[in-house]
Amino acid sequence: MSGKQVIYKPFEWERLRIASQFNAQLMDHLRSFVKAGISTEEINQIVHDYTVSHGHTPATLGYMGFPKSCCISINEVVCHGIPDETVLNEGDIVNVDITSIVDGWYGDQSETFLIGHVSEEARKLVQVTFDSLFLAINAIRPGSSVIEIGEVIYNYATELGYGVVRQYQGHGIGREFHTDPGIPHYPVSGSERDLLMPGMCFTIEPMLNAGTWKTVEDRSDGWTVRTKDNKLSAQFEHTILMTEEGPEILTLTEKGPQPGHQF
Repeated sequence: MSGKQVIYKPFEWERLRIASQFNAQLMDHLRSFVKAGISTEEINQIVHDYTVSHGHTPATLGYMGFPKSCCISINEVVCHGIPDETVLNEGDIVNVDITSIVDGWYGDQSETFLIGHVSEEARKLVQVTFDSLFLAINAIRPGSSVIEIGEVIYNYATELGYGVVRQYQGHGIGREFHTDPGIPHYPVSGSERDLLMPGMCFTIEPMLNAGTWKTVEDRSDGWTVRTKDNKLSAQFEHTILMTEEGPEILTLTEKGPQPGHQF
């Protein structure tokens, strides 16, 4: 985190939109490839080639030593999965998290994909995670406090029996990958003082687990995070710009799930 909240001026909003719209376009490009039989490394290569061929930069490549151009997290992996030779199988759920740098501006989003026919448990987890993201977006307005996001997601998810991951959160974004404010997905004391004012750009990216909220980082690679009980985890993420009229979702895709989608 940069240590201070950034308020972008209206003339900068278009730069945020352009970066985020490219990122959404990349997500749509990936859709037809994310299916049983493909390896996560092959998906990573598609992300890399598409981004670079358009003159842009994959933000995760080399970020704090991360070795790949996207994060791909399967089943019990919560986040920061490193693409490798692992092949997607029928019944998996897989989160693809992509961030692009376009002319010095960042766009960031993730989706959880259902690979073929998945269990009812997996489908419901993905649905609740998706719905929790849009409940949070719809709950905020100019001057809302960050804690309102955490309250909405936490109350909705825990009532349905899901664990809300606490170790990882959303964040301010724009000219930098991560800035203040942090956006926890559960109510954190102090986050009621962080107000979402017009010109602020940030991500909301709830991670919900089928069991405990607790997670474990893989010490062998320093990145991969799994649920502590090895139960399933799902995540959705959008980049949001707060305007005078309310939150504008910058990373909406044309071909992906829209608000209200049923998996």
